[in-house]
Amino acid sequence: MARRGLSTRRALQQHTFPPAVTAVIVLFALFLGVYLPHLFPRYDLLDLPLIIVIFFAVSQRSPMAGTFLGMIVGLAQDLPTNEPIGINGIAKSIVGYAAASIGLQIDVENPLNRTLLSFAFSLLQSAILFVVRHWMLGMPGYRGLWLHELIKAGVNAAVATPLFLLLDRTRSDS
Repeated sequence: MARRGLSTRRALQQHTFPPAVTAVIVLFALFLGVYLPHLFPRYDLLDLPLIIVIFFAVSQRSPMAGTFLGMIVGLAQDLPTNEPIGINGIAKSIVGYAAASIGLQIDVENPLNRTLLSFAFSLLQSAILFVVRHWMLGMPGYRGLWLHELIKAGVNAAVATPLFLLLDRTRSDS
């Protein structure tokens, strides 16, 4: 039986993606994330950039890469808004780091785990955004609508599970 020189869970299950594919997926998610809510207001519940950050972070299992991708996606998501730049960057950086760190510890290939992680990270992002907007920036009139955030987390988790299966086809094992 052939023996591989890999000894850690990270080394055994770390996946890589062609840079061009990663860039296209991220840009497409950002484009849809910005323009779909303008065309169809109900799509404001769906956060495709967050789903993409979670997917790449848990697949690559690198907290540094997850943090960096979260920062880039979050800052790009902040650009077309009227909010201070960096709010989504902070939230998605923390989510990217947490997703990659948890990806090292549990089986993220299981669809149930992926669904639960997507739900939990959507709620985590909502909590971070609330803290940054309300407590750190003191934005007037901002309050968290937690039932709305629970529904949003459910929608993101429901969309993330089949999307992860589709995105799995773009990866290559290292």
